[in-house]
Amino acid sequence: MNGHKDGDGAGQDGKQRVEKVVTPAGEARITWHPAGRKAHTVLALGHGAGGGIEARDLRALAAALPAEGVTVALVEQPWRVAGKKVAPAPRTLDAAWSALWPALTLPGLPVVAGGRSAGARVACRTARELGAQAVLALSFPLHPPGKPEKSRADELAGVGLPVLVVQGGRDPFGRPAEFPEGTSLVEVPYADHGFALPKSAALTEEEAMGMVTGAVTRWLAGG
Repeated sequence: MNGHKDGDGAGQDGKQRVEKVVTPAGEARITWHPAGRKAHTVLALGHGAGGGIEARDLRALAAALPAEGVTVALVEQPWRVAGKKVAPAPRTLDAAWSALWPALTLPGLPVVAGGRSAGARVACRTARELGAQAVLALSFPLHPPGKPEKSRADELAGVGLPVLVVQGGRDPFGRPAEFPEGTSLVEVPYADHGFALPKSAALTEEEAMGMVTGAVTRWLAGG
């Protein structure tokens, strides 16, 4: 069962708005960054297990993509809305995401599912069943740090839809070279799991985020 409160979705005025959605796991929250009347796609992004929608890559995409006709919906899982510090089991995350999915389709546009880290895994596991057009996986946690034998590559392989992975060059959860051959992947050099850069990096955070937003923009524009 799901329900909507505080608004009816993205609207057409191009102004940011927040929508609350009731799910079996509790109340979720969607922060809409609308592209307005020129919108052609909704990009729904979930957060990771260690943070929320304030992540630098999620903020960068929400700021850049509406100008390209992409409405960005930043989704906060119920555990995060409730102020809890530990994410629940994957099945609970999937159930909440599935329950709020109808709210993401209300603008009447194709929806691309995505997220960072744990949010990317949720998108991969549920996208096809929910009717997503594609999946954007930011900082996909291919394996726990230091445990490459515990690979989650099957979640990527099982999507059955176009997938783009955007990965930091020194991500301990999976460096770009560790991904299976054939993975559509964009590397952000020097970046860690949160796309943070060391002081010695030969690019700035602004440039790194430009790589992220540019790659996603081109991918979405390519259909």
